[in-house]
Amino acid sequence: MTTRRSIPFGVMLQGAGSHMNAWRHPSNPPDASINLDFAISIARKAEAAGMAFAFVADGLYISEKSIPHFLNRFEPQTVLSAIAVATKKIGLAGTISTSYSEPFTVARQLASLDTISGGRAGWNVVTTPLEGTAKNFGKTHPDHELRYEIADEYLDVVQGLWDSWDDDAFVRDRAFNGYTYTLIQRVARTSKSSRRSVDYICTSLAT
Repeated sequence: MTTRRSIPFGVMLQGAGSHMNAWRHPSNPPDASINLDFAISIARKAEAAGMAFAFVADGLYISEKSIPHFLNRFEPQTVLSAIAVATKKIGLAGTISTSYSEPFTVARQLASLDTISGGRAGWNVVTTPLEGTAKNFGKTHPDHELRYEIADEYLDVVQGLWDSWDDDAFVRDRAFNGYTYTLIQRVARTSKSSRRSVDYICTSLAT
């Protein structure tokens, strides 16, 4: 018996498109990269067509070579949260850099999106190769080897934070008045790039 296989297709929510002058097309709003109604309409059309996910790419550095209508654009997790409440089943993935963000914050953002969307959150993990990005954060840009070392540890920490709450850690019982501390574990990690000991303050993934 032949096993039926399928390839998941998605749509990239990239404002008016990747062409330098796409914003001038009469069917595109000139402000497409910051037009929430437009983003939602594209995501809904993709969902109706049976596409598996909507993807919002991101970058943390612009230059004279950047596509003009990308100079002003939504932060991925924010627009994806808005799309989540306007759709029902399409996956929602966005870019987040492990070199220029913190695991604690990202774990909360993704778990929140996953809960809001009913288990549809995805993460495009990048390490950010562009050195100019460091200027926006007042940091020294890590070299290739260190970026991937940071990324490996980063993913472990984020996963550890999601796993630090048992499914029944938060007891919504007025008489009990709180949650059980024994069901929440502290995540501790030490490496060349950081030292972390954190308590998580958001629910785990919905899935």
